[in-house]
Amino acid sequence: MNTMLNLKIPSPVTKLNSQFLKNKNIDLFMKRDDLIHEFISGNKWRKLKHNLLEAKKQGYTKILSFGGPYSNHLHALSYTCNMLDLKSVGIIGGKDLKIKNHTQSFCIRNNMELYYIDRANYNIYKNNNRIPVDIEYSVGKCFIIPEGGCNDLGVKGCEEIIPELDLLFDYVCAPVGTGCTAAGIIKTLNNSQIFLGFCAFNKKYEQELSIKYLLKDVDFDNWNLFTDNHFGGFAKVNSILFTFINQFKLEYGVELDLIYTGKMLYSLFKLIENNFFPKNTKLLVVHTGGIQGVKSFNI
Repeated sequence: MNTMLNLKIPSPVTKLNSQFLKNKNIDLFMKRDDLIHEFISGNKWRKLKHNLLEAKKQGYTKILSFGGPYSNHLHALSYTCNMLDLKSVGIIGGKDLKIKNHTQSFCIRNNMELYYIDRANYNIYKNNNRIPVDIEYSVGKCFIIPEGGCNDLGVKGCEEIIPELDLLFDYVCAPVGTGCTAAGIIKTLNNSQIFLGFCAFNKKYEQELSIKYLLKDVDFDNWNLFTDNHFGGFAKVNSILFTFINQFKLEYGVELDLIYTGKMLYSLFKLIENNFFPKNTKLLVVHTGGIQGVKSFNI
């Protein structure tokens, strides 16, 4: 599939240089998963890969998944399935029902069938990985991928991130949503490395439970989560965050998304500013993509 989709795997690692980092004696590197592909970027491919391989193994030709109105996951899934001659179905829940934003328009152009349900019912179905009866009758037999690709197969794909590295790092940092990427990274670190997760919303306890569940309750003690800078909750943003990601792009030449990587880097730079890390620490941040979502914001 890598060859068919023209994926850039392994993704490159670049060092971020600035006077600020130099003054703090911090070596900061970025794993550019956002460069894997124009439309299947970041952790989206990581979480789709083994799900699609399993669907093919079981003989499915139609893939169904769940997402919000601005879902990076459905955006990537629609394109991937279209390129692989698979049919795709997206179930969308949320307040912006049937408003065709950039994300949904892209999905439709890539032949994804979209169905809309209210948020309360959406949560019931996606949490149980089930399809409403009327939609099931309409779409027929589908291989179901959970929202965000978050399952054991998604974790398996995320376990491939760290083995691609040639350098060793003291800390590996990534945004945390469902916890799937975090679990995959945590499982592949050595005993001297620590994972720092930066939550996109203020539900640290729930996200800790999610990660522990994905780790199959194996007692890894090499990770910690931060929820200090969620900017009011999931998909909540303000002018401070806008200013930060614009300045980051000017200084480092890297575009960040507003939901995940922007909040992660903002929080991480606050930790560096406050001397959280010892001098000469080597940090790796994983850019999990999501740049397409910026187009849905009026900035």
